[in-house]
Amino acid sequence: MIDDTIPELASDEADSDTPPAAGSLADGVRIIGEFVRTLPRKPGVYRMIAADGEVLYVGKARSLRNRVANYTQPTRLATRLIRMVSATRTMEFAVTDSEAEALLLENNLIKRFKPRFNVLLRDDKSFPYIVIRRDTEWPQLAKHRGTREAGNEYFGPFASATAVNRTLYALQRAFPLRSCSDGVFSTRTRPCLQYQIRRCTAPCVGRIDKPEYTAIVDEVRGFLGGRNREIQQALSHRMEQAAADLHFEQAAVLRDRIRALTQIQSHQSISLPSIDEADIFAVHAEGGHVCVQVFFLRAGQNLGNRAYFPSHARDLEPPAVLAAFIGQFYENRPAPKLVLASHEVDDAELLQEALALAAGHKVEIRNPRRGDQKDVLDQAVVNAREALARRLAERGTQRQLLEGTARVFGLEGPPERIEIYDNSHIQGAAPIGAMVVAGPDGFIKNSYRKFNIRSEEAAGDDFAMMREVLERRFGRALREDPERRDDSWPDLVLIDGGQGQLEVARQVLTELGLEDIAIVGIAKGPDRDAGRERFFVPGKPPFSLEPRDPVLYFLQRLRDEAHRFAIGTHRTRRAADITRSALDEVPGIGAGRKKALLHHFGSARAVAGATLEDIKAVPGISETLAQKIHDHFRGGR
Repeated sequence: MIDDTIPELASDEADSDTPPAAGSLADGVRIIGEFVRTLPRKPGVYRMIAADGEVLYVGKARSLRNRVANYTQPTRLATRLIRMVSATRTMEFAVTDSEAEALLLENNLIKRFKPRFNVLLRDDKSFPYIVIRRDTEWPQLAKHRGTREAGNEYFGPFASATAVNRTLYALQRAFPLRSCSDGVFSTRTRPCLQYQIRRCTAPCVGRIDKPEYTAIVDEVRGFLGGRNREIQQALSHRMEQAAADLHFEQAAVLRDRIRALTQIQSHQSISLPSIDEADIFAVHAEGGHVCVQVFFLRAGQNLGNRAYFPSHARDLEPPAVLAAFIGQFYENRPAPKLVLASHEVDDAELLQEALALAAGHKVEIRNPRRGDQKDVLDQAVVNAREALARRLAERGTQRQLLEGTARVFGLEGPPERIEIYDNSHIQGAAPIGAMVVAGPDGFIKNSYRKFNIRSEEAAGDDFAMMREVLERRFGRALREDPERRDDSWPDLVLIDGGQGQLEVARQVLTELGLEDIAIVGIAKGPDRDAGRERFFVPGKPPFSLEPRDPVLYFLQRLRDEAHRFAIGTHRTRRAADITRSALDEVPGIGAGRKKALLHHFGSARAVAGATLEDIKAVPGISETLAQKIHDHFRGGR
């Protein structure tokens, strides 16, 4: 249970609606001291807040009074904490029933506010799973992200889309279950290409009976559930038996299935068959930077790994970074029963209790000193060290390119955030605006944005499309962050286009009062040759860079990424427009009734030409709805 009450403030100054301006360390100590006098000796979470409302730090405590009182003794504080106390102008508190609840709330608030004095897990993407869909007569094998649905079976998580796609590809060769959507499955009249290349058994047209299909589903579940050796041995026995019976074609199919299963296991550089499920966290620190390498083990199999580079204070030791990282990592996903860590984690018992509370089962955090688990951790640490070395080398090169970009365009310093804009359409159809983002660590893909052009007048007009995109992007940014405090504001806006597009961008930013954001247009040279690009900067004549200039290659890469994203988004929208049925425009027609109508009539055109009595005969279509459908296709007649 969490109590969000904030204790009554002990001074008029601390209770003022207008917090005092940033001041000295003595000011911060005095303000914090006023809060300490009214705080309870109970578990909870505290927030330190700057004069402009920025949350500087989120912390948890077994006793709020004792923990916050520590900040009033600056001689015992590290340098970064002294800076934090100096900037603190007010505080907020939440009392909880236990320290474990406080830890869960702390991780939630850290993800919400992203305080600069906390360790921050900056990559919060969800992980993909493999799902066996049970909500259909013929179960489907597919990739899944997002909310799980009751009744389906999920296996994972996999560390990346590449890992899950590779496994799914091999599984479809080993276990030929259908992978198509329900819409495709229900309309097939003959086997598709997947059947021809032996990756599906064509249940859609009755090429396999239900018991045999169910047996394959059970094999998939057994393999993904850890019975991989048993499944392979059974397939080997069946292959040998088929060969002995002179059924060589069947034996060859079984041989290929066994090879596919072997291919899945060959990609596992780290595996622990003795452990059913575990996550491995390995840390390597160098030069004030940290890499946390995470491996996922399920059913003794390695489902891939991912490297993270959390933001943190340079004076924090790896155990402290690891404790904060693990807490945030599991803030929105359940922890497995075992977590292996390369270091002793700070407050391990408390973290175990909090993770168990969130997951609904016991969680153990272990730092093995010997045996196969220690060997696996050592290998994971090597991966972390190599990933950090690559990261530092890439950042060094990227920083040089950003410095070169600042020099070329006369910026005050290397841009921390570059936004690149492009449009895509075909003669005004399916118009799309696209924004990609780059920074010191390369492309920031979770910041990419697409804009469906709303104005019919803008569709097909590149200048009007660019105006709409920029007005929407920066208009919303001003509404959500008028003080421009967060890091989502660009230092440089790069427009794919020449003088005309640049002038539109300049006008939009001027109208919004954002003249301090640098804008540049990049246009291909004569005959649209790459390497002869011309750059347009407000107040300067157009210019080009030397063909072998590394900054030119960098800017080309930014422009090309925006172009790729815009084209891909446009194609996706165009495909959706093509597949959209005329039934989608009928009020009251959802997915279920649309499916029933298509099953009954075969096409939307047939529905449009059907009589009222024929439409009434469709299961699930009431007389009132049938009349609506009939009137819709006849203009109300």
